[in-house]
Amino acid sequence: MADVKETLYQAGLAARRRILGDSWVDKSIEARTAFTTDFQEIITRNVWNEIWNRPGLDRKTRRLLVVTITASLGAWEEFRLHVRSGLEQDGFSQDELKEVLLQVAAYAGTPRANTAFAEAAAIIEEISARP
Repeated sequence: MADVKETLYQAGLAARRRILGDSWVDKSIEARTAFTTDFQEIITRNVWNEIWNRPGLDRKTRRLLVVTITASLGAWEEFRLHVRSGLEQDGFSQDELKEVLLQVAAYAGTPRANTAFAEAAAIIEEISARP
């Protein structure tokens, strides 16, 4: 059973690295504590492997769905993480992000979209300011 869990964990870890980048994942792993390790391992096996590695949707669609859902829920930490990684890792374009956030305005409400546009704009500005 331990071998199966480790195999699923490694597959999830590889997907997590593809989506979020090595730097973010390494930092996240280093920040684990005895309290958070089990949770991190479970989401790596289940979310990052079982969901992100499914063949039914391409990676860009999954990325944009995560941005849409996190904006709709007001889960701003996850929203910022996925906007940044999506833009930096060629997961989606600024125009695609804008279209998704307009959908958020229509279906989740203007206040959520207003915050999402502000958060995304700050990330775009930060990325653009880099040499």
